[in-house]
Amino acid sequence: MIARGKVRDIYSVDDEHLLIITTDRLSAYDVVMPDPVPGKGEVLTTLSNFWFVMMEDLIPNHLTRRSLSSVIDDDKIVALLESRSMVVRRLKPLPIEAVVRGYLIGSGWNDYRATGAVCGIDLPDGLKQASRLPETIFTPATKADAGDHDENVSFERVANMIGNELATQVRDIAIRIYERAAGYALDRGIIIADTKFEFGQDSAGKLYIIDEVLTPDSSRFWPSAEYEVGTSPPSFDKQYVRDYLETLDWGKTAPAPKLPDEVLRRTGEKYREAMEILTG
Repeated sequence: MIARGKVRDIYSVDDEHLLIITTDRLSAYDVVMPDPVPGKGEVLTTLSNFWFVMMEDLIPNHLTRRSLSSVIDDDKIVALLESRSMVVRRLKPLPIEAVVRGYLIGSGWNDYRATGAVCGIDLPDGLKQASRLPETIFTPATKADAGDHDENVSFERVANMIGNELATQVRDIAIRIYERAAGYALDRGIIIADTKFEFGQDSAGKLYIIDEVLTPDSSRFWPSAEYEVGTSPPSFDKQYVRDYLETLDWGKTAPAPKLPDEVLRRTGEKYREAMEILTG
């Protein structure tokens, strides 16, 4: 093991490959909850692989053709982990979260109410919570360590961090991926309100999409039939957990409170329902 993220455990295979295992851990407000959501890792892996394939003509991804059995020689462990694991290229991650928004919700809604803008992008007056934005916007964030909170930043700050040319490439491809996925999902009754991507580069500077793509952990999925402007719509993602946590006297810092079995069960059901609707 070389790294443990909020959800994923990362192992070194060799100089060119990593093994990523997606656990059932759940984070909310950038804090890992003490209780797992059974089956969640399998859902995230299945959905990510589905979107990776759909977007291959737009950008290469970190997947390889190597099987789990090529790096683990214990059949029982392979059977246990196969549905939640990826053998991937070893790439250098960019130090930002590439957040894309089509609707005004979450921290974007909070920023808009305070300033009339999101990440330095001025928006029209009079928008309400969950309003569809006039156009898709790129609202990046810095990556936080476990227990810390991501910080929304401007495109200009990202350009200063990674260079204007690379920042522009990331912004443009992130918007294209989001818009393709949003159109596909809407045809199936799901609104993708916003999402975040991660990107990495190889030694030659070629850009890849990595980590996870358009999952209930990295996106807000709303049932289109229940969408209503001016409210926080019901969702297929971990907003169900966030809404429960909002009822508690908790400062959104570690340690996180225990989650009731009903909240864990319902969250797992919502994740799996989204996967089944999107992947068929």
